[in-house]
Amino acid sequence: MKKNKQKEIREVEAVVISDTHLGTFGCRAGQIVNYLSSVSTPILVLNGDIIDIWQFSKSYFPKSHLRVIRQIIKIMEKGTHVYYIAGNHDEHLRRLIGLKLGNLHIENKLILDLDGKKSWIFHGDVFDVFMHHSKWLAKLGAVGYGMLTVINKLTNICCSVLRLPKVSLSRDIKKAIKKGNTKLSSKFEQTVANLAIDKHYDYAICGHIHWPEKKSIRNEKGEVYYLNSGDWVENMTALEYHDGDWHLHYHQDQAIPSQMVSEEELVGDDFLLSNHKVLFQTMVNDIINS
Repeated sequence: MKKNKQKEIREVEAVVISDTHLGTFGCRAGQIVNYLSSVSTPILVLNGDIIDIWQFSKSYFPKSHLRVIRQIIKIMEKGTHVYYIAGNHDEHLRRLIGLKLGNLHIENKLILDLDGKKSWIFHGDVFDVFMHHSKWLAKLGAVGYGMLTVINKLTNICCSVLRLPKVSLSRDIKKAIKKGNTKLSSKFEQTVANLAIDKHYDYAICGHIHWPEKKSIRNEKGEVYYLNSGDWVENMTALEYHDGDWHLHYHQDQAIPSQMVSEEELVGDDFLLSNHKVLFQTMVNDIINS
């Protein structure tokens, strides 16, 4: 009889993840569940674009994505307060700002006071000029990005067969774009930092741009730490608070080991849900039967 390996649970004071984009082909759902089951925290912040309503398809929501929702519910059942901050891809949830349902809080922004230091947490799209003035183009770009992740997966399958190293087409493109738009990126970060310094915050934490970061930014009035939680399409990163500071955590690129998921936690093989009513009923049944 095989013995299951004991899961190593890391205790941290707070966790921030963003841009999981559940409901899209690029989402690393298995790795998200893997990560969430590896940490214990009293505070979990879901910092926007968790469910990708922009690209939501009535015919695609794999059970692996439902496992993420199920894992978050289990975390709440254990006493963790979960703060869902709406982003641009799940902006419809902004109609529910202020809603509290058990340990679930839906917010537009969050101020955390940890060890006497204030962390200002928000998604970040409010500072995106491109989002506000060319929203249709941003949505078109999101669709193109989704298609690119599918192409990337197919490319990596071929690379695996040919025993070649994996590639990240979207990451390479974004690196090139960021390099060519350093001024634009710096302006975004500086704008956030200036506001945070004016409000006497110690940390400014956002997501949105899928670029994990931690840096100190100064102006003539003071200094603040700017942090970005990255994403769970390419980087698989989270922010963790422990030992009196925020730390950028890179999760290893691996699927869920069989020993980490019990049979009762498995929902079955991925499949395509036929429509939104089936999706909702499946989620309800999955929660009730868990």
